[in-house]
Formats: sequence, C-alpha cells, structure tokens
Amino acid sequence: MTMRAPVTNLPIRFDDVSFIVRGVTIIDRIDIALAAGAPTVIIGPNGAGKTTLLRLAMGLIQPTTGRITWGGREDAPSDRRAIVFQRPVMLRRSVEANLRYALEAANAPSAERDTRIPELLAMVGLANLGGRPARKLSGGEQQRLAFARALARDPQVLFLDEPTASLDPASTKSIEDLIRDVAARGIKVVMSTHDLGEARRLAGDIVLMHRGRIVEASETTTFFSNPKTVEAARFIAGDLLV
Repeated sequence: MTMRAPVTNLPIRFDDVSFIVRGVTIIDRIDIALAAGAPTVIIGPNGAGKTTLLRLAMGLIQPTTGRITWGGREDAPSDRRAIVFQRPVMLRRSVEANLRYALEAANAPSAERDTRIPELLAMVGLANLGGRPARKLSGGEQQRLAFARALARDPQVLFLDEPTASLDPASTKSIEDLIRDVAARGIKVVMSTHDLGEARRLAGDIVLMHRGRIVEASETTTFFSNPKTVEAARFIAGDLLV
C-alpha cells in the first residue's frame, strides 16, 4: 500500500501553549516541536497532561493561550492527521464495514475502497476477520482495527493514546510491531505510554510530562542513561511523581 509522500503537517510546534478548563490548568505554557522521524513517546504519571497534549496536537481542542502550528500553518487541514484513543469505540457492524465507513469519512475514492480494505486489514493482521462483528473482537484485535481505521486517512502523523494499556503481552507485541511498521513507512508517530519498557523499545525521543508541563525532552538513549532533571531520574527509578 502506498502512502502520499510530502510531509506538510510537520513540524508541529507548540509556542507557549496552555489549556485551562474551569480555572484548572491542564497544560501549562508548553514549548515543543514534534518533527519528522522516529516515534516521539510521551511519558509521565496519570494526570500529567499527556492525553490533552495529543488532543491539542491533533487539533481536536484549541489552546486557551499560545499558538500551535502544523508545518508552519495554524490553519493546516486535519485530514492528514489521525488519532487512536486508549479505548476506541467500535461501530456496531462488521470489521470490514468499520473500515469502509472510515474510508468514506476520509473521502477515499469509491473505486479504491474495495482494494484498500483488504490491504489495510492485511497490514494490521486482521485479513481473515473482515466479516466478524467488530465488537466481538478481542481487545488487541479491536485496537488493531482502530489502527486500520486511522490509517484509512492516509495520515502523515499518527497520534496514539496509550495504545497497549490493558493488553496482554502477546497483543502488546503485535501493537508494538505495528507501530514500528507504521513508522518505517514514514508516518510520524506521537504516542503516550505509562510503560517505560515500551518507551525504550519504540521511542526515538522521549518527552516527560508532570503537572501539565514538559519536565524533560531528549533522545531516548540520553534520557534513560543521563537524565538531566530530578523528576526524570525519579520517574526512571520507579518513584511516584506527585
């Protein structure tokens, strides 16, 4: 399956971005650039702001203050960005029909849909399950179908919100293999995880968040071998950040 080549959504830049809900600061004056390349993995304790950062980067919510740009533009269309949530909702129809709906929503040419459905199912390891009700799939299979629906958008950037949370080790490995495959196709992956082992295995660079702020951001090997902040050292050691 071929992906459209030029990357126009990158870099994604946050310039002094805050997000405040009913007086509570969820994201606090963040500056970061998410560039093309290997996956960027966002880590941090529950409530650190990881999911909100992904939603802002996807364009699902708007910052309270500050500026976000995609490839230098504030008005970049979102059709080349996709997101997979931690608990994706399966439509009450077959696996294949879930994908067909996603392709229609992505305005894929009708002549291509019958070809792309088996390609996408094969890519995520669901080639023999097209006729099965999506809600009857296992948790890992549902997550792979959610990936296929996201890839139906032919994204340049794929956001993943704790994609292996609550999955068993075999399902986790299949999702991690899929993430590597997606990244190898030139799609920028930005994902959150609570699993430091997963971050080590997948990340090109690490972003540690705490209390809505970015505490540390660096290349993966440097982050784990030579953390620059007390918070990063404590988090790597397994201590709670409160």
